[in-house]
Amino acid sequence: MAEALAKSADYRVLRRLVPREIFTSSIGQNTKTGILLDVETTGLNQQKDEIIELGMVKFDFLPDGRIASLRDVYTSFNEPSEPIPLEVTALTGITDDMVAGQRIDDSTVFSFVDDAVIVIAHNAGFDRKFVERYWSIFQRKAWGCSATEVEWRKHGFEGSRLGYLLNGAGFFHQAHRAVDDCHALLEILAYELPTTGTSALAVLLEKARKKTMRVWAEQSPFDLKDSLKRRGYRWSDGSDGRPRSWYIDVDESRLDDEIAFLKTKIYLRDMEPRLQTLTAFDRFSVRA
Repeated sequence: MAEALAKSADYRVLRRLVPREIFTSSIGQNTKTGILLDVETTGLNQQKDEIIELGMVKFDFLPDGRIASLRDVYTSFNEPSEPIPLEVTALTGITDDMVAGQRIDDSTVFSFVDDAVIVIAHNAGFDRKFVERYWSIFQRKAWGCSATEVEWRKHGFEGSRLGYLLNGAGFFHQAHRAVDDCHALLEILAYELPTTGTSALAVLLEKARKKTMRVWAEQSPFDLKDSLKRRGYRWSDGSDGRPRSWYIDVDESRLDDEIAFLKTKIYLRDMEPRLQTLTAFDRFSVRA
């Protein structure tokens, strides 16, 4: 019945995602190792809230960005110091009873991550800051963000949320559980984009390898904040040690245009903004 429906232009068939181990033959080819990571937490405050579940999927990939195979899986609960908020349980299904007495083993995490050349999360700006608090090895790894470093809408998807992407590839899964989200992400990154003929992982890796520039619009006029927001600037409140200012991350090739925008539209004078050079090793980190 599913096959018949799939042949019709009037229907789309979504299949339950079943994790697979082999994606592409790597016989005779060199491979590198990556980690897909997801955390479930007691809240959104990366300085105070706690991890309640860590999921990781280790995989090998070829030089052209095709995923070769799944190598290993790690998942563990972690009991927080306070009860899990009801809204978190409603979202994730994780209860206090499930995490009672559970601890994530530090040595296992270090061993699992050690040989990876890149760690990828679907919201790296969130996940990286959390795991760096717990395990220093993540501070030394290159990171990629599958939500922001692939322009999914340009490749025919409705948005960058993991559920949208998985549906676009013809699957559904149990969302908001760490390791299940990692398996879903692996399938998405293996997906061949019709616009490029390459895997989504290849597009992400190309983006992650490039330097980006963080431009700070310090002491910009308050009445022009909406102009900065429309341009894509985000606000840093200074609570994490960064400047209290609007900022934006741009590719190196766009730096001159961004400085020209600030000079002609915001400050109305010649000026040199504060700049930071970011790579995959510090991008998304609290150190940035």
